[in-house]
Amino acid sequence: MADKKTSNRPLADSRRRRYSPGVRSRSGKLRLLLRLAVLAAAAAFAWVLYVQWHVQHPPQPALPEHADVGIVLGASLRHDLPSPGLQERLDLAARLYAEGRYSRLIVSGGLDHNGSKLTEAEGMRNYLQQVGVPADRIELEPEATDTYENLLFSKRIMESRGWSSTIIVTHSFHGWRSLEIARTLGYEEPALATTDSQVLFMPYHEARETLAYGKWQWTKLHYRLGLLPTSMLSVLPGAIRL
Repeated sequence: MADKKTSNRPLADSRRRRYSPGVRSRSGKLRLLLRLAVLAAAAAFAWVLYVQWHVQHPPQPALPEHADVGIVLGASLRHDLPSPGLQERLDLAARLYAEGRYSRLIVSGGLDHNGSKLTEAEGMRNYLQQVGVPADRIELEPEATDTYENLLFSKRIMESRGWSSTIIVTHSFHGWRSLEIARTLGYEEPALATTDSQVLFMPYHEARETLAYGKWQWTKLHYRLGLLPTSMLSVLPGAIRL
């Protein structure tokens, strides 16, 4: 009988340990962490779906018959020439100029870190001249390093010239964020002209736009709080062009 009681004692001790307050507390914490991880993953997935829907369905405000100026948002140069993707934006900008949608153009973009000797603005000006836009119709904004700065610095040029209405020229996947930035910066009813790309690898650029929109929300918070200096790059980590 004593042997039977002795043999049952390890099992009883194991059960007591399993249901002791310390074990229950650790188990509860693990379940809570698991639930939080599932909620975080679900929230991240919902965020990606939300952004991607807007990226693939950009707003299309009606183009005015005539605006004071068009703004071409920069992209990379290759050997000091516009990349194929940037050429798509410039071709659209030149066509709208020829149609009389605006009589001036601002080309916005600073110096790439890819060995280019020209700023994006200079490369864009050279291309537009080759396709028939007169040099005296083109204003250069050669400092911007991202979309926020493209629109911030271009707005300053507009204010200095007394221009108020604008058509923003970019790719379709880039349109939603660009228009939101312009409205946040106080543009007066900005219009948006976009082109679908035939040369860019869209899965990459659409995925990248999700990250860029997240970065923009962080920037917008700083902007609303009045914490942004002249260049947001001294506030935000990294110098990735988004």
